[in-house]
Amino acid sequence: MSEAPAVLPTVSAERVEGIDLLLRPPRPRAGWRLLPARVGAMCTVELQKLRHDRTEVYTRAIQPALWLLIFGQTFTRIRAIPTGGIPYIDYMAPGIIAQSAMFIAIFYGIQIIWERDAGILNKLLVTPTPRSALITGKAFAAGLKSLIQALVVVVIAALLGVALTWNPLKLLGVAGIVVLGSAFFSCLSMTIAGIVISRDRLMGIGQAITMPLFFGSNALYPISVMPGWLQAISKINPLSYEVDALRGLLIGAHAHVALDFGVLLVAALIGITAASSLLGRLAR
Repeated sequence: MSEAPAVLPTVSAERVEGIDLLLRPPRPRAGWRLLPARVGAMCTVELQKLRHDRTEVYTRAIQPALWLLIFGQTFTRIRAIPTGGIPYIDYMAPGIIAQSAMFIAIFYGIQIIWERDAGILNKLLVTPTPRSALITGKAFAAGLKSLIQALVVVVIAALLGVALTWNPLKLLGVAGIVVLGSAFFSCLSMTIAGIVISRDRLMGIGQAITMPLFFGSNALYPISVMPGWLQAISKINPLSYEVDALRGLLIGAHAHVALDFGVLLVAALIGITAASSLLGRLAR
């Protein structure tokens, strides 16, 4: 008698699909899926950096803590700045959150210069990824990094007794405002990097513009107490709109949140466009 033919083992569809992926690379993302993929990749990289080295979060928390502890506590006692009946440390806390986020984002151009020097930027530019997608990914990665810093400042402010809201919707709005503001300032930094090319020049310009941006906003005092020329500067300063929105969302002060959000969104789009146009010059 002849033996029965051996039964071939069945291969599951999942296994075949897995082998197929090993033999053929997956289709590259294109169209509307490319930008979210690039943004997600850049944000993942930033989270990996923070996970491996948390010292930056701790060291950057020192300066806002000193502002709230020393400057805020002192001027609360003096009562020299009109805040509309709001305790000065409460009035000041949203401004320090915006300041901390800006200080992280405004030097983000140094990272892209370092990537240029290391040869990483040239490798990114030869990929099919549009330059606008690359800049947007980096801008929102800076926003995510600033958001973590803002969370640290919120915790410090809460421990100091600042009357902050814990409404989830308002906190979500705070997150959106911080990300948009940081996206603009990081794009401003990358735009300057595309102009000056050098890391040392960017450091000098960044240090030169951070304090005017901070003191030329409503972070520490209302616009009404400024001289006329400074009021004009404050009204075109995106940091003023970020602080105004944070103040309205966090402590319930009078604010134009919809206008602030719109201005920051337009500023971020302009920043992404400007930085994208200069990215090729940086890679030369």
